[in-house]
Amino acid sequence: MSFARQSLKAARSYATQAAQHVTPPIQLQGLAGKYAGALYSAAAKQDALKAVEADLKGVKTALSDSSVRDFLSNPILSTGDRSAGITALLSKASPKGASALTKNFFEVLADNGRLYETDKVIADFLEIMSAHRGEVKVTITTAAPLEKDLQKRLEDSLKSSQVSQGGKTLIIENKVNEAVLGGLVIDFGDKTLDLSVASRVRQLNAQLQESI
Repeated sequence: MSFARQSLKAARSYATQAAQHVTPPIQLQGLAGKYAGALYSAAAKQDALKAVEADLKGVKTALSDSSVRDFLSNPILSTGDRSAGITALLSKASPKGASALTKNFFEVLADNGRLYETDKVIADFLEIMSAHRGEVKVTITTAAPLEKDLQKRLEDSLKSSQVSQGGKTLIIENKVNEAVLGGLVIDFGDKTLDLSVASRVRQLNAQLQESI
């Protein structure tokens, strides 16, 4: 099945039909997640995952341009202007030429009035691709940036833990949020390990309230 425009307009059968062939490694919620999952399925069937991913990363970079964001969020453009804008966007994102699948996909977004969802669709597609490669994103949130030595020890501990079982590759990111006060919060997959001072303070406050 291709992203022929006529077959993709009918009651979002586009997502359903594509998913019948290749099921994404993770199912994401929301409209953007459905579009991303359908694109993954079609690209996997055509052995075009790497090409589509490269195209979308290029579009993601192009989104830093305010004129690109204005184009994608403009609901009153004519069909001709939308088509010309998509051509210009993909030429900028992929100077060597975007894949036919990527071009058709953006035409579908335009036809369905969903170009404004582009950034969300890209984020969801990249998340699906990360799961496809067996990657697990781990976010360590601290009140101040982790010192390199401590971050290295945490990474080593996580890589030897159940988090990376099954040959998973950990993608570790340190985020700073002063609200945690101290300690750290580790998020991976759908799990959270809260070892922050803020969490302990909340627990203490709750205990004090119960004793009053």
